[in-house]
Amino acid sequence: MLSKEIQSEVEKGIMLPLMEEFYTIQGEGYHTGTAAYFIRVGGCDVGCHWCDVKESWNADLHPPTHVDEIVAHASLFSETVVVTGGEPLTWDMTALTTRLKAAHRKIHIETSGAYPLSGIWDWICLSPKKTKLPVQQVYDHAHELKMIIHNRHDFIFAEEQAEKVNDQAILFLQPEWSKKEEMTPLIVDYVMKNPKWRVSLQTHKYLNIP
Repeated sequence: MLSKEIQSEVEKGIMLPLMEEFYTIQGEGYHTGTAAYFIRVGGCDVGCHWCDVKESWNADLHPPTHVDEIVAHASLFSETVVVTGGEPLTWDMTALTTRLKAAHRKIHIETSGAYPLSGIWDWICLSPKKTKLPVQQVYDHAHELKMIIHNRHDFIFAEEQAEKVNDQAILFLQPEWSKKEEMTPLIVDYVMKNPKWRVSLQTHKYLNIP
């Protein structure tokens, strides 16, 4: 049970439930292959059945950590910082991103878009989920739309989401890892027939890195 003082700091975004932080190579989407420092924030109620970090869902399992401490760690590594989850927009990202900007970091977010934007972002990767659709604000500001393909119906969902996102967003189809053998050939064929899309792969898993 958090004290009232800590709970207040979490609600303000001064402290965040930090699951993990690590320096690695971005494995997915537009920035694949580039170095980045990842900040994984706990807490998510979107509930994708194929989520590969279900341990992030319960925010209570992850210690509230002051954003100054998080930024101090991030500043030792890459110029680019990726905030992910869980669903990071569950929390107010203003304090974290303001401090990261003061430390001259480029800040990316990976989000389902289920909650309104908070914070300052250089790159927004939107990955919508059927269980809790994005709010319009995130569709309007996303730089990248990354659709996870778990079955054939997900191509229909991907097109529905592409209609909602802004015209400048770069469109990606990515096979869900457990279905990669089945879905990757279908994605390749789909992109060749619909070249507005690009293929994204979880290359970090092939490289056996975080």
